[in-house]
Amino acid sequence: MSGPNGDPHVLGGGTSDDDGDEGGDSFEEEEYAAINSMLDQINSCLDHLEEKNDHLNICLKELLESNRQTRLEFQQQSKQLNTGADVQGSQPPV
Repeated sequence: MSGPNGDPHVLGGGTSDDDGDEGGDSFEEEEYAAINSMLDQINSCLDHLEEKNDHLNICLKELLESNRQTRLEFQQQSKQLNTGADVQGSQPPV
């Protein structure tokens, strides 16, 4: 598939004029096949990344909603505590 540097490993040697047209056609077909294979691999990786991104997006939205819910609960508890303290503070001492 690919060489040690990530370059496509294409069989068929060079592009010398001594090979004739058929050798060049074979080289081009192998080159296109190698490029197609690399593009398929890239496409597969991109699909995988998109799936991971979608999953992370869903998780982050759930976390955001959970944090909103928790904040609202704390605000309600704080209001209840403040209201209770106000009521107790407004009564005359015994």
